[in-house]
Amino acid sequence: MTTIAIIGAGPGLGQAAARRFGLEGFSVALISRTRENVDRLAGELAAEGITARGYAADVRDPQRLRAALDAAARELGRIEVLQYSPVPAKEFMTPVLETTAEDLVGPIEQSVYGPVAAVQQVLPGMRALGRGTILLINGGSAVTPNGNVAGTSIAFAGESAYGPMLHDALAPEGIHVAQLIIPRGIGGGEPDHEPDALAERIVSLHRGRGPFRSFVGDASS
Repeated sequence: MTTIAIIGAGPGLGQAAARRFGLEGFSVALISRTRENVDRLAGELAAEGITARGYAADVRDPQRLRAALDAAARELGRIEVLQYSPVPAKEFMTPVLETTAEDLVGPIEQSVYGPVAAVQQVLPGMRALGRGTILLINGGSAVTPNGNVAGTSIAFAGESAYGPMLHDALAPEGIHVAQLIIPRGIGGGEPDHEPDALAERIVSLHRGRGPFRSFVGDASS
C-alpha cells in the first residue's frame, strides 16, 4: 500500500481529499501544525475504514516537515502522492504598500521553502516506486498577483515558478507535477468549489497526468 501525504490537512479540503484517496486504496498521512487537529481527522477517517495517521509539523520548519514525511513513509508506506495545500496565515495578506521585507519571511518560508523541503524528502521514494504525483493547491493570487494580499502573492509566485520546472524535469521519470488554482477560495456556494468536488478534481489530476496548471470554475482549462 502506498500513501498520500496531505500537508496542511484540515477539516475542509484536506479531509475531503484524504477520504477520496483513501477510497482509492491509499493510506493517508495528515500533516498540520496541530496534533489534536490531525489526530481527530485521522480518527474520523479510520472509523470509515481508511488507514490514516496524523503528524504534527509546521511547514515553516523544514526539519520537522522532513521528519513528519519520513515517519509517514516508514509507518504507512512509501509516499506516492504529495498534496501541498497549507492555508496562508492572515498576517501574510497585507496590502503591498504596507508590506515590509520582514513581512515576506513567513510567506516565503511556507510557499517556497516548504514545498522544496517536502518534494526533496519524498522524491527518493517516488523514484523507487517508479511513479508519483506532486500536487500544489493555490488560490488565484498564484497566477494573478493581488496587491491586497501582497505577501501571499509574492510567495505563491515562487511556488508557481518552482512547480513547472519540476513538472518538466520529473515527467521523464513518471512523476507528475500539477498545480490546481482555486479562484475565489473554497466553498462560498459554488458547487465546483466545495471540498468534495475539489477532492474529485484532485484525484483526476493524479490519474490524468495532463498539463501542469489547471483552474477550478469558469477559468477551467
